[in-house]
Amino acid sequence: MDDLRGHEALYFLQSERLGFRTWSERDLPLAIGLWGDPAVTKFIDSRPKLADDDVKQLLEKHIATQQEHGIQYWPLFLLDGGEHVGCCGVRPYDPDRRIYELGVYIRSSYWGRGLAKEAASATIEYAFEKLGAAALFAGHHPNNDASRRLLEKLGFRYTHEQHYAPTGLEHPSYILTR
Repeated sequence: MDDLRGHEALYFLQSERLGFRTWSERDLPLAIGLWGDPAVTKFIDSRPKLADDDVKQLLEKHIATQQEHGIQYWPLFLLDGGEHVGCCGVRPYDPDRRIYELGVYIRSSYWGRGLAKEAASATIEYAFEKLGAAALFAGHHPNNDASRRLLEKLGFRYTHEQHYAPTGLEHPSYILTR
């Protein structure tokens, strides 16, 4: 399912170059291609590399979030060619206040092409317009300057440091309001 040419109907959201759909169990090879890459996960997990079983658990968590809340970090595909390039979306952060957490992960072979900003921008618009979000939260590893720059370009403002259990570190945290 790496190649989705002609399957635009699968996409519930599109940006200029990207199509968004939901994860399914059959997407494990795509998930391994993304989260099995230590370059992608070095800032989101303290383990040097996620084993396939760890990636499977992560995928199952995203599927469960979609089933329970109707949202997840959705897989992304190039509209021109159908290649899987990563994922981007939201998950519950503070549901009572309608605050969602934004996340974006791009396969390392697609870095430097502006896809993270494009995906995040489309997700931000979707969250505010379709989900009725009051605000979006985001955080990043303290050594991930690319994520810091992305959040700043997207208009997020720094608010605090927050402990992130998978890395064991305090992550700079941000908020974006309409």
